[in-house]
Amino acid sequence: MNISTTSPSSSLFPPLTLATLLTAVLAGFAADVTWEFWARILTPFWVGGPLQPAALVQSVFGFQNWFLAEAIHAFVGIVAYPLGYLFVARPIARTLTPFLPWWVVGIGFGIGLWVFALYVMAHIFAGLPPFLGFGQLAWASLVGHVLFGIVAAGIVRWRGA
Repeated sequence: MNISTTSPSSSLFPPLTLATLLTAVLAGFAADVTWEFWARILTPFWVGGPLQPAALVQSVFGFQNWFLAEAIHAFVGIVAYPLGYLFVARPIARTLTPFLPWWVVGIGFGIGLWVFALYVMAHIFAGLPPFLGFGQLAWASLVGHVLFGIVAAGIVRWRGA
């Protein structure tokens, strides 16, 4: 007799299936579109110009190809970050703070992405000031990353992953 103490819905990690990958890509695509709209359409009204993550990617990797930098940023946003949410951020939240609603976890995930982008990548790897000196670009980036986190978490919740 096989007795299981956990149900699929209470598992810490989602199953490694095509459906999980599809959920990640849908969440990443929707979150990336939201981020891009914020970064390129709305942010210029606040800071006078768009956020340009490709420029950061170029600084980190030391190359000049703008298209490649945009492609790297798109891949990270559409595939890597949502998988990070599913297999790192959400399990940590479920373990340490299971009482938090999905949208708060999404906000925390977005803040974590912002710290990764503007401290780890921009400062440690590209040599720029930490959080770009906390100027308007940094705060606009924070809003964009929080929107990304909320949308990604919302799509994951909607898909029931």
